[in-house]
Amino acid sequence: MTLAGKHVLVVGANGAFGAEFCKQLMTQGAFVYGTARSAESSTRLAADLHQRLLLDLESSSSIEQLAAYLLTHPLDGIIFAAGLVAFGSISETPASVNERLMKVNALGQIQLAQALLPKLQESANPFILTISGVISEQPMAGLSAYSASKTAIAGFGVAAAKELRKQGINWIDARPGHTESGLADRAIFGAAPNFGAGKQVANVVSRMVLAISNEERDLPSSAF
Repeated sequence: MTLAGKHVLVVGANGAFGAEFCKQLMTQGAFVYGTARSAESSTRLAADLHQRLLLDLESSSSIEQLAAYLLTHPLDGIIFAAGLVAFGSISETPASVNERLMKVNALGQIQLAQALLPKLQESANPFILTISGVISEQPMAGLSAYSASKTAIAGFGVAAAKELRKQGINWIDARPGHTESGLADRAIFGAAPNFGAGKQVANVVSRMVLAISNEERDLPSSAF
């Protein structure tokens, strides 16, 4: 599948992964809608995006507003490049942190994907890509809340992919290992352990873009 002329929504386009997705997609001729969480963070969105939009995955009303807008515009694919991370034992991690992780890393993404299904069904080669990461394959002590949120979106994606395949929608879950995206330095709780040197963002994103073009169905950690 060629990405030229495709209209793709990149959620979290102001982050390291999202910005790289936008760059690579536009290089291939795609029209990219990029989202940021707030007006302040939207200043980091690339100026040459097809459209720059706002989306707060913690807010159902924000998700509904964006979905209503995009349902009136062409859309061929969704890439979820937004996420939160937290570190800490289960005894010290606040319930509010658990809730935020689940909303941003799983529930918000699920809500938006469901809302946009009617528009994706109009496309010739529609796709959804989520990034649960290797943590969903190997949940880690000290990252229980984060592991739970990523395992949730991975599990939903596996089941959803089976349903959506009948509608011609390809849902790909990608599970790269630790990548130098800077996310660990922006944890909403706790401090990151020493993960060692990680993968390069450009290389990881390039592999995911290739998977979209090749209409692959899954991207386990061994694919990176």
